[in-house]
Amino acid sequence: MAAPPPAEPPVPRGRRRLSLPAVEPLLFLATVSLGLQGPLATQYLWDRLGAEHGYSDRNSTESSGCGDGNATADPLRQEVEALVSHWNLYINLGGFFVSLFSVTLLGAWSDSVGRRPALILPAAGMALQTAIYLLVMYLELHVAFFLLGRILSGLTGDYNLILAGCFSYVADTSERRAWTFRVAILEACLGTAGMVASIGGGQWRKAQGYINPFWLAFAASLAATLYAAFFLRESVKQKKEAKLFTLSHYKAVFRLYAAPEQPSSRWKLALYSLAFFLIVTVHFGAKDIYVVYELGFPLCWASDLIGYGSAASYLAYLSSLAGLRLLQLCLEDIWVAEIGLISNIAGLVVMSLATTTPLMFTGYGILFLSMAATPVIRSKLSKLVSETEQGALFASVACVEGLCSLVSTGVFNSLYPATLHFMRGFPFLFGAIILLIPAAILGWIQIWDSKHDYNHFQEASLSPTKD
Repeated sequence: MAAPPPAEPPVPRGRRRLSLPAVEPLLFLATVSLGLQGPLATQYLWDRLGAEHGYSDRNSTESSGCGDGNATADPLRQEVEALVSHWNLYINLGGFFVSLFSVTLLGAWSDSVGRRPALILPAAGMALQTAIYLLVMYLELHVAFFLLGRILSGLTGDYNLILAGCFSYVADTSERRAWTFRVAILEACLGTAGMVASIGGGQWRKAQGYINPFWLAFAASLAATLYAAFFLRESVKQKKEAKLFTLSHYKAVFRLYAAPEQPSSRWKLALYSLAFFLIVTVHFGAKDIYVVYELGFPLCWASDLIGYGSAASYLAYLSSLAGLRLLQLCLEDIWVAEIGLISNIAGLVVMSLATTTPLMFTGYGILFLSMAATPVIRSKLSKLVSETEQGALFASVACVEGLCSLVSTGVFNSLYPATLHFMRGFPFLFGAIILLIPAAILGWIQIWDSKHDYNHFQEASLSPTKD
């Protein structure tokens, strides 16, 4: 009778069925690698393309703070700015278009063979991408090789598959009632890693250049691969053999939306997925142009300020976790998500008008609850399907995230150079307007659910009277 007591404590913390190592270290390492690569790769493109086109005054720009007001009319600077934005577009489109299909395939496959293969593959792919980036810098290869590295990483699932695998891993080992907060903890882990990488990467690049920070990114990706391969235990209890290259994985995702167990779940799944798609698209799109926006006139930030700005954007994950936990004490999850969307909209509007460094950081500060909406939506989606459909669900969510990256990269990186001549911050304003749609969707679903529950309550209270 001594066996039952040890089984009781894990229940409030999320029901760890086995003494499994946490998945958070893997997510932390992968996010450190991604957080180092993103801003630094954009800055490297800026310096490299600027030098090739004769725009080589970046060092004086950093030291002077870009105080020359004529910079706004410099056609060469605008040409370099547009080139960097377009290369970001090509690189991200290539990677995300490939990962759009591989994430769905590998995510559904992990429901049968286990989560570990779906975590090892993308971590190894990120290490390979970083190695190619290092070769480009050492050998001064054409920047098109960045695209090759991105595509190879996309073939193995890329960072989106790591996210999907980690969320699935937590779902395998957690109670559904604690899902919202557990997802928020994972997203706070993203913020912590991103903040460390952004601050460290910006300062390190300023002191020693690009090579050493990218070696750290490579080491972090390699460490994540080794952790998943040798330390992380399998969370799927009943594994079975399954073919990888088969349409059945895609059909499982399709059946999730076409023939759900509850008829009312179909339109809720569709609407929640649409809201998630729009929110994440704006989030990815804004992050894609943060660095190039901050490099351009009139902000003209140096690498250290860019690092602080990226850290401030990641800090929203931590502040959203704290805000979510506090607001859940007095509000339902949906209304917490609505407050998060208001924070996101207000922050983007301020950024669209930012012409000074303090105003730009004010925009970052207003985004302090901007990441509260996504864990709520993930939790709502998870509760709409049965436990046996969780793998297919996360495969579909990963597919949506891949589509978000594809669309956001195409829209925002094309919109930014096209609107430089009349409003540099227009993509942020555009994103704020788009976020009004998911705010309306979430509010309408919550009102419909409340009305539906009230009608059921009235019917239940009147039924004894009829007898």
